[in-house]
Amino acid sequence: MSWIARLKSRWSASFKDVSETLSDDFIGARAPKSLRYGLLGAAIVLVLLVLLGWYWSNEPDQFEVSAVAKGESQDVIGTATTTTLIEVIDLVLNKPGGYLSNDVMPPGIWLDNVPSWEFGVIVQVRDLSKAMRESFSRSQSQSTEDRDLAFAEPRFNVDHTSWAVPWPEREYSEGRDFLSSYLKRLGDEQAFDAQFYARADNLRYWLSTVETRLGSLSQRLSASVGQRRINTDLAGSIGARQSTQSPRELEIKTNWLQIDNVFYEARGTSWALLHFLKAIEVDFADVLAKKNAITSVQQIIRELEMTQQPVSTPMIVNGEGFGMLANHSLVMASYISRANAAIIDLRELLSQG
Repeated sequence: MSWIARLKSRWSASFKDVSETLSDDFIGARAPKSLRYGLLGAAIVLVLLVLLGWYWSNEPDQFEVSAVAKGESQDVIGTATTTTLIEVIDLVLNKPGGYLSNDVMPPGIWLDNVPSWEFGVIVQVRDLSKAMRESFSRSQSQSTEDRDLAFAEPRFNVDHTSWAVPWPEREYSEGRDFLSSYLKRLGDEQAFDAQFYARADNLRYWLSTVETRLGSLSQRLSASVGQRRINTDLAGSIGARQSTQSPRELEIKTNWLQIDNVFYEARGTSWALLHFLKAIEVDFADVLAKKNAITSVQQIIRELEMTQQPVSTPMIVNGEGFGMLANHSLVMASYISRANAAIIDLRELLSQG
């Protein structure tokens, strides 16, 4: 066994000599200055990019709807909703790091939580701008659509990840400018062609879209743990058919690489939606008061505010439903499901004469 010990000792000594030589040649005193400075500079740049990415990952705070409408004619119906929509777009574009969903350079390209948050916000911007164009600004189904809203709404529907033509930042900025023009015309008594009609049927039109968005998010969040679900696609529909046959039971599970993306998309959706509902509470105050529905809207806002609680863990954890680890997606799904149930009740209340 002595020869084995001597061989190990010789190998250890040789490896030590080689490692010391390599250390001296590449990072030691004998290493070229350019190489040493290059490695040091790369390390510093990497640390700065990590810190910058951490700073950019902070989500915008909530804002007061009444504060953003300051300076506008707040007694004009539609001012609160329009100014809130403009402010939400401004925050997405001008928050720390700017718009990140289409970044192709570090640290933006490494980040996925904030881009997912941005997508949730943009979806709500698209839905509200569509409702304003097709419903809020029109007295009847046969009436002419507002010209500014007709130009604004398509600009929010460009690919949010596009890094070349069309640039989302430019398109969203142009859409915001058209909204600002519409807002200016709302307060101009001479421009009577710009209107915002606060009616129960208009509000129900927008809430129906919100309902489907929240329902889909709730399902995707709940699928973080995976489950078998009964296929209810055609339940309750006599004579209904579908294009192709689907299994009676479906295995639903969100890919583990997408779990945090769905979570932050839900946070972005809830953040935008709670501000829009606060604005709706102002512009549709008379309608909601007549239906005795103001408290219903306030409860929906309260549920959505709970989704904005600080995340105290460095990563989104999704243990089993009753396992040892927390499941952030199921907690988020709980709040969104409660908000969605309240929206369904609100739509039913608004439909009653």
